[in-house]
Amino acid sequence: MAASSAKTNARATPPVEVAETASYRSEHQRDVVNRLKRIEGQVRGLIDMVESGRPCEDVAQQMSAARKAMDKAFYRMMACSVMEAVSGGESEADTFREVEKSARILEKYA
Repeated sequence: MAASSAKTNARATPPVEVAETASYRSEHQRDVVNRLKRIEGQVRGLIDMVESGRPCEDVAQQMSAARKAMDKAFYRMMACSVMEAVSGGESEADTFREVEKSARILEKYA
């Protein structure tokens, strides 16, 4: 009887890998959202700069910073995609397909 309840408990608890992947994803989502919120503030600042007639070089510098921040957020998001592909594959073939999918996204949008 004790062995039966132990099996039931083992099935009810997700594998450690799944829990770690979910935690990793959650942390990455928070990080990406925080980065995007900062970028949103940068863009609002850019609008104010343009509307107030700030010099083009000042605006260009801030645009460059916002663009680099977007790139960093994008790569952070893609790192999460690759980590999920590596840790979540049922088989080596599944893992390879998922990593390949992430690579195609990088090639297309980076």
